[in-house]
Order: sequence, then structure tokens, then C-alpha cells
Amino acid sequence: MQREIVLDTETTGLAANNGDRLIEIGCVELLNRLPTGKEFHRYVNPERDVPAEAEAIHGLSTAFLADKPKFADVARDFLAFIGDDTLVIHNAAFDIGFLNAELARLRLPAIRTDRVVDTLALARRKHPGAPSTLDALCKRYGVDNTKRVKHGALMDSLLLAEVYIELLGERQSTLVLAPASNSGVNGAARSARSGRAEPVRQRPAPLASRLTPADLDAHAAFIAGMGDKAIWKRFLAPN
Repeated sequence: MQREIVLDTETTGLAANNGDRLIEIGCVELLNRLPTGKEFHRYVNPERDVPAEAEAIHGLSTAFLADKPKFADVARDFLAFIGDDTLVIHNAAFDIGFLNAELARLRLPAIRTDRVVDTLALARRKHPGAPSTLDALCKRYGVDNTKRVKHGALMDSLLLAEVYIELLGERQSTLVLAPASNSGVNGAARSARSGRAEPVRQRPAPLASRLTPADLDAHAAFIAGMGDKAIWKRFLAPN
């Protein structure tokens, strides 16, 4: 079972090594490239003011974050959620830089870069020269991002999970076709859970032909005009 965590953060600015801090973490769990519905989402008190230019991007103000837990209060739960599994991040160097700066303040081990998949790098390799922002990729792959009025860590993680599957070209491979012997959605769910197809039930009697006598005569005349060696004559019933 392959577990991956799609992750995004929001911050007070762009420089993790110059006083900017983490203010939001959003994570979405994937198993075998399918979202499980398990999420991790926390707002974080950055212990400093949020600049107006940063607030304009994500909408998170100093006042809103004032009563939120500090990173020290959420770090253990965050690390437990991500475990040792692969992290899927868009422009990973940015988010990992901020996370590791926060972990260093607590003297906790840094997140290794060798466990990270950067979807920005994936997109640039797959679509060289094309825009590779999350919004641009949503548009390219038909992912609905109309609710993304501002940046938000959980919302962006949910969108990135869909984009990631499209980037890998694995959306179809994750689908399990429901056998015809099952009835509706419940039957499809049972087949998906079991992981195996069930025998297809056959019709007790074939459907009546929709061909009229005139259709049959016209077809016979057409075949007759093809000559004695026409392969279709092998399939005509003898007179």
C-alpha cells in the first residue's frame, strides 16, 4: 500500500531564514494515488505580525492568528500524520525550508529532501515552457479551482492532489470497473473492495433482431454482387 501526503503551507513572507514564519499547514493523505479523506489542517500563531502584502495573498491576519496554537503545540501531531511517507509539494524547496526552520527551533530532526516529490519540477519536465503555477495546471487538466479565491494550505493541497494524479497520467489506472453482474453503486463498491472481478451474468435469451425482411434481402443482394470469392459468402446461411 503506497501512502503519500500532499502538503502545502502559508507563511508571513518569503524568507524562512530572515524572520518569516509558518502560519498554516494543510495535508491530504493518498493511498495508491487515491485520496482517503484523511486530512491534517492547522492554523499557526507565528508569534509576529503578518505583513499586509502577505495577508492580501492568503487572507490570514495577525488578529485571526492571535489565538491559534504555536508551531510547538502542533509539531508532534503534524509529524505523526506525515510519518515517514513521501511528501508531494508544489515548489517544495519553499515549504520544506519553512517547515525545517520551525523544526530547528524545537531541535527536532529536519524533513529530508529525498522523501519529497516536487510537482513544480514534474510539471516543468512534462510541459517545458508552459506556465506551471497551480492555477495554470488546474486549467490544463480541467481541475475545478473556482473556490480558490485566495491561497489556502488545505484547499491548495486538495487541488494539488488532483493535479499530481494527472501529471503522472494515472487517473485511469486507479479506477476499478464494476462487473455487470452487480447492481448499481453497491455492486461496484463491493468489487472495488474485493479487488477482483466477478463473473458476468449472461442474458437468458438473445434480443430479437431489429432487421426487417427487406434489410436481409438488400444485404443478400449486396453480397451477391461481390462475386463468388467474397469472404462474406462463407457466413450466409445455405438456401
